Amino acid sequence: MILDYDLADNTIAYVFDGPMDASTIEALQGQIERKLEIHARINVYLEDRGVEYFTLYSVIVGIIFPLQHYKRFNRVAMVTDRSWIHLLSTINNQFISGDIRNYTSEKRVEAMQWVSNS
Repeated sequence: MILDYDLADNTIAYVFDGPMDASTIEALQGQIERKLEIHARINVYLEDRGVEYFTLYSVIVGIIFPLQHYKRFNRVAMVTDRSWIHLLSTINNQFISGDIRNYTSEKRVEAMQWVSNS
């Protein structure tokens, strides 16, 4: 399931639980692309709140999609306790023009404040 929150006009937040599969990642892509139609650059808050499993497809898209829009992200907050996701976002941070920061679940409020204050 994707829970979608609007923190600010150019900032969107997604909280995931359940499987991270093709339908979930494609729904997320579509929502981000709709926001990019309105704004030149956006902020994104992504939180893993009990994702059951990740398919290889969702991981690959999660790496490639930000690279396809590398100039369009201002701030991205990744909230998860999975170190491998933090590693992937750190690698992506080298290739986008914005800033990706990793947070643990206990720092979710700090992440929301950071991502929406730009």
